[in-house]
Amino acid sequence: MSKPTIDEQVALLTRGAEFGDEQTKQHMDTELRQRLIESEKTGRPLRVYCGYDPTAVDLTLGHTITIRKLQQFQELGHQAIFVIGTFTALIGDPSDRDRARPRPTLEQVEANARTYLQQAFRILDPERTEVRRNGEWLSKLTFQETINLAAQFTVQQFLTRENFAKRYDRGDPIWLHEFLYALMQGYDAVMLQTDVQLGGTEQLFNLMVGRKLQEFFGQRPQVCITFPILVGTDGTLRMSKSTGNYVGIDEPPEIKYGKTMSIPDSAMRNWFELVTRWRPAQINELLGAVERGEVHPMEAKKRLAWEIVSMFDGDEAADRAAAHFERVHQQRELPEEMPTHALAGPARVVDVIFAAGFARSKSDARRLVQQGAVRLDGQPVNNVEAEIEPGTERVLQVGKRHFLRLTPGHKAA
Repeated sequence: MSKPTIDEQVALLTRGAEFGDEQTKQHMDTELRQRLIESEKTGRPLRVYCGYDPTAVDLTLGHTITIRKLQQFQELGHQAIFVIGTFTALIGDPSDRDRARPRPTLEQVEANARTYLQQAFRILDPERTEVRRNGEWLSKLTFQETINLAAQFTVQQFLTRENFAKRYDRGDPIWLHEFLYALMQGYDAVMLQTDVQLGGTEQLFNLMVGRKLQEFFGQRPQVCITFPILVGTDGTLRMSKSTGNYVGIDEPPEIKYGKTMSIPDSAMRNWFELVTRWRPAQINELLGAVERGEVHPMEAKKRLAWEIVSMFDGDEAADRAAAHFERVHQQRELPEEMPTHALAGPARVVDVIFAAGFARSKSDARRLVQQGAVRLDGQPVNNVEAEIEPGTERVLQVGKRHFLRLTPGHKAA
């Protein structure tokens, strides 16, 4: 198969991108086209990077928007650079926040970062991916060097950012360390000598800081390509583990499928366009049929859920997840397979939920009971002190997707 033309490459690599205004879009499209032409002439691959702050353990579908774009550059022969923000995570990115982000400890950051590569390599080719941690260079900056970076910008430039402007108008605190985040991310581009940086639309200011700093250090400023946010399963807020409206790419296929089926109809286009392999014409054809009443929204959502599972777990897993959803959620039957927990004696429901990993803490488990999300053998459990007596095999259900088979015994299987 022949390599795509430059026009086709630009169309592919900027598909779904948003820049805030048409002038910026045209400027970045032109620069990208020039870089691609030069790359073909010289044989030098473009250096393309995106950074990911390990503020939580799981990568979500939202992260995969830019990871898949890195993959597209990679497949065209360019150098994909996956940066783990081990240092920037300690500052906390204020880009999409109207208040200061909680600052994690170094231990938390390192623990979260351990699983990032394994998850990212479900999409990227590990043999052709350059992996860097920005603590390599940011932790070595001297105070004088940091001042030199800060001297390239004014406070007014930072206060024009929408989230900072709103906080300033409300009289809410804007912490000095939050200004440093954009400088540190911009310095990543300098140290990596990047040609292209990818990010979310809320990151455009940070990416432009990278361009400015590259010019200061005598480098050619990078091309910036930004993408809109993926809304979470609630259909409103940005997908985030902290708000609980996420789909983790390492979650079991049945969970990914079920969570996708739970999104409101209004979120389908956002998901189809940002996290599937579908072409725009396919998306418009299906969603147009939904609008005309020719296809039921649930059928379209099933195709979306199948596609997402297939991308990460394969077609067979997607078929099994679809069958599981139909059996459990549409026909109201128990799943064929579920984890098993052996009870040696009477056990509180709250303790079992926590031990099974269905809640992050016993307090969360109690809340699930209080919210009516727990059933034992199909009957609601309303008492947080309720105990389960061992004897016959029983089934505990937590929420819509978590099932646990309880058996008499001496230890968990």
